[in-house]
Amino acid sequence: MTNPPAGARAEAVARERERLRALRERREAQSAGSGIDGFTVRRWRKMGVLGAQAVPRAHALLRQLADLAHDAAYDALTDALRDEPDDRLLPAVRAVLEQADPAAVAATLTEVHAGGFLWLSEVGEQRLTALTAGDGILTVPGSEDPSGAFALLAASATEGTAAFPPRMLPRVLPWIPLSVLDDLIDAGVVGSEHQPWQYRAEETEHAYLKARLVPDQVTDEQATALEWTARERRNAFLAGGEPLPSAGDVYDLLERVADGDASVVKELERELPRDLVLRLRRLLDGVAVGNWDRDIWEDRGLWRLIFALWEPKAAVNPSRSPLHALMALRQAYDLLCMNDLARASAQIDKLVTYEAADPACRAEALNFHAYTLLLQEELDAAALVLEGIRDAHERAESNLRMLRRRQAVQRNDRPAASNPYLDLGLPHGAPSWTTRYRDLRREHVRDVDMSAQLNSAMKRIRDAERDEDWSGFFVLPLDLDVFELPDEVPVTLVPPLTPLTRRTTSHSPESLALVRQRAVADSLPHLLKAPRRPDRNARTHTP
Repeated sequence: MTNPPAGARAEAVARERERLRALRERREAQSAGSGIDGFTVRRWRKMGVLGAQAVPRAHALLRQLADLAHDAAYDALTDALRDEPDDRLLPAVRAVLEQADPAAVAATLTEVHAGGFLWLSEVGEQRLTALTAGDGILTVPGSEDPSGAFALLAASATEGTAAFPPRMLPRVLPWIPLSVLDDLIDAGVVGSEHQPWQYRAEETEHAYLKARLVPDQVTDEQATALEWTARERRNAFLAGGEPLPSAGDVYDLLERVADGDASVVKELERELPRDLVLRLRRLLDGVAVGNWDRDIWEDRGLWRLIFALWEPKAAVNPSRSPLHALMALRQAYDLLCMNDLARASAQIDKLVTYEAADPACRAEALNFHAYTLLLQEELDAAALVLEGIRDAHERAESNLRMLRRRQAVQRNDRPAASNPYLDLGLPHGAPSWTTRYRDLRREHVRDVDMSAQLNSAMKRIRDAERDEDWSGFFVLPLDLDVFELPDEVPVTLVPPLTPLTRRTTSHSPESLALVRQRAVADSLPHLLKAPRRPDRNARTHTP
């Protein structure tokens, strides 16, 4: 860099001399009106406190520090308060501040700077000037930024918190205000890999940061303390309990889907993440062909929706999955109730040949088979089938006795073979049979044959009720519980736990002020052991 011309340098020197002369005159005038004698002013001047107006300010500062001082430091401060400052003063101030909290250090250094005391190095003066002016772009070497406050201020003042260097995180994480830490999280500077919760002593902050970054690791106790209702609602839903009230959210929709309500599928898609939307669509696509990947049918919470949408066009192969086995069983029963014996027999044949079925389902299938044989008056074959399951259920034994009695009656003298409740499309013994009978009579008022069948079923049920004897009816199903759809939660459609929403103010001025305060406190190493000379290069204070 080239030196300035000699004439320009001379002019600068002249201006500086004039400024210092004017400053000296003002200070002498202030000293004359302050009540502080010139001898005291000169003593304090040797300690870097310039002018009569600065002495009371030094007194006020030292009184605050004296309350924190001990032993030799206390003695040095009290001597100074008697206007006898000496070379022990600045080391005493430094000793007190090294044991003080950052807020006290920052307040003291700010007052030293504001009072114009020549207690800071020139670099320290530059730092304090930049910080007190709100200039956060001052750059310092990393070794001179022990808490990372300068780097954080510089990042905030330029490109925002996203520019903060990750290598400085271990320095800032233990102390930065929670809202600033949230800023860093939002900017992607802090992630779960940095485990910021490990740096926080406060349990609520520890839990809050985990909830924001690793929500699955939050305990129930922590979630309760955080009043994290979204997590509590999700957990309650997954546990199969009553979810917390929040009408219209994704859990309400999932609950309706679990109940088999297909009308909310489109609405649910709008609430699910993309991967779960694709999963739901795979389920819907499978309805057309009656086939799903294993991961679909293994989620028993989806079965009610599948059964609500799936209408098999042909007999279902029960060996394909437990879902298909239950559909085959229910399909056979529905077809029997509809008196569609041809399709019912085709479905029952598939059930009977599936010998690996659950024992309860196997017993139902064989009981169905015996019933179709009964309807064809193949009583010996039907009895043989029931012999194999007579010990499986009390009703199977009752059906076998019914067959034996029927075998003892001449064919032409036998009553109708069908179960009259099934003729009405109802489970055996259904108390609502009279309402069903009336509805069907109105529906088939012009069908003579159907009306006759309905009247016959009605008469047989009334006779059984009058005599309190239903032993003449072949009972099916053996156990209605076997036909029940699972009452479970569709766990594979439940969205992942969303991290806790931020609860602090973004880019809070108050939090930034605390960061600035910490940066000021980090300037403590620039507090000198002896005051700088009040020469023309030194910073001088103008009240």
